[in-house]
Formats: sequence, C-alpha cells, structure tokens
Amino acid sequence: MSTLTQATRSSTGGGGAKRATRMRSDSRRAAPAYYWMVWPAVIAFAAFHTLPVLVGIFFSFTNYAGYGAWNFVGLSNYANLFGDERVLQAYGFSFLFAIVATILTNVFSLAIALGLNAKIVGRNFFRGVFFVPYVLAILVIGYVFQFFFANSLPQILSGIPVFRDNILTNPDLAWTAIVVLAVWQACAFAIIIYLSGLQTIPGELYEAASIDGAGSWRQFRSITFPLIGAFFTINVVLSLKSFLQVFDPIVALTNGGPGTSTESVTLLIFKGGFSGGEFAYQTANAVIFFIVITVVSLFQFRVLQRREAEF
Repeated sequence: MSTLTQATRSSTGGGGAKRATRMRSDSRRAAPAYYWMVWPAVIAFAAFHTLPVLVGIFFSFTNYAGYGAWNFVGLSNYANLFGDERVLQAYGFSFLFAIVATILTNVFSLAIALGLNAKIVGRNFFRGVFFVPYVLAILVIGYVFQFFFANSLPQILSGIPVFRDNILTNPDLAWTAIVVLAVWQACAFAIIIYLSGLQTIPGELYEAASIDGAGSWRQFRSITFPLIGAFFTINVVLSLKSFLQVFDPIVALTNGGPGTSTESVTLLIFKGGFSGGEFAYQTANAVIFFIVITVVSLFQFRVLQRREAEF
C-alpha cells in the first residue's frame, strides 16, 4: 500500500511540475503580445508628451522668440523670472485663487454629498443633476456666466452697490466671479468622489453611535470624516492642482483683466509664449511652474496621508 501511495504521489508531483513548466512556457510565449500592445502607447506618449517637454526645456535656455534665430543665454531666463513683477503677480493670483476655490469646492461638495447619501426621494436623479456641470464645455458655460455677471446680475441686484455695476470690470472683485464659475463646475466631480467614500462606511457604525447618544455632528467628526480621509486627500490634491492651472474660466470671463488683475500663470504663459514673442522666457516659466505644482502636490500628499494614519 505504501509503495502504491508513493507512486501516486510521485505521479501527481510530476504532473504538477509539468503543468508549472507548461504555464511558464505559455507566459513566455504570450509576452510578445503584451509588448505589441504596450509599445504603441509608450511611443505615442513619448512623441506627444516627453519629447515636447524635453524640447521646451532645451529652448528655455535660449532667447528664442518663437520665430527667427536664437542663441543660448544659460540661466538668464530663470533668473529674470524672479524679478519680473508681472510673473510674481500671476503666481500670487494663482495661489490665492486656488486656495479659496479648493476650500469652497470641498466644503460644498462634502455637504452636498452628505445630503445625497441620505435616504431622500429622487436621490439618483439629483446625483445626475449635480454631475451635469462636469460634462459641459467650460468655455460655453463661461460665456453664459459672463452674460450673467455683466448684464443680468446688475439688474437683479441693482439695489446693492457692489453688484450695481459689472463685477467683471472691478479689479478687486473680478476674481470672485471666476471662483464662482470654477467651483460650480469642480463640485460635480468632487461630489462623486465623496459619494464613493460615504458608501464604503458601514451603517452599523452609525447605529452604534446613535445608541451611545452621539449626535449628527459627533458622528460626522468621529466616524464620517475619518473614514473618508483618503477620499478627502484625493479631492484636495486634485482640486488644488487643477485650480493652480486655471485657464478656461479666466479666458471666458475676464481674459486676465481688468488690466492684469486676474491673470493666472497659465494665461501669462499662453499670452507671452504664443503671441508676445517670449517663447523661451515663458517656457522657463512653465518649467518653474511644473516644479512648483509637483512640490505642492507631494507636500499635500505627505501632510494629508499622515493625517489619515492618525485617524
């Protein structure tokens, strides 16, 4: 009996080894197919992203105006950026706008998501309604908002001195109109992220908290917000990065005006680089801006993920 058992085990073991060898052989034969699928994407990414970036970095060390001859100027473009008042103003505006818009977007989105996550009539319908702004063309909606701020709002709120005139022509308040448009559209995506996070929280936690006498605010502070910490991190990082690169809402509403009061870094790069004869100079600005956004995003991840760990 023992001899038969050993023979059976030997036979089984040998079959298993053969199957493992055959599977490894099949995986090796399948490898070229994966390469044929991956390489076209890698080549396209290199041609339309990596190569233009490298060319842009090369020209940032020249005095190329976008046409004609050029010469190497070393780091002078980068040095001049730190003394350019218009560039510094654009960075200041971009960060002010991004911080305010990020805070408002996440506050409103989380509040709306909490409401949509509750058991209300027509919940799915309202989820679709709140997502509509995200799929609309921002330039088209921007011109609609421009008409609203320039024509409708002064007539509707003519009794209020601030809104009696076109707010878009006010250097001190024009940026608030851009914030309204940007937040209105950005909330759509953020709401979906928060709803995904809220649906991962077990209902038993709220039932236990209610039995212990915890109110709505205590449940939010001790259960809801800690458990959606990862989703909060995603929304904050994506929102700030997106708002720092704001372009379309400004083009639609003010085009950087009045004067340069609402000129963002991206709009300045576009204007100077493509129509202002500052191609190399604004390319250097774009390189610096890329580094700034990368550092800010990494810093956000580090701080917010540590906060998640504490929860």
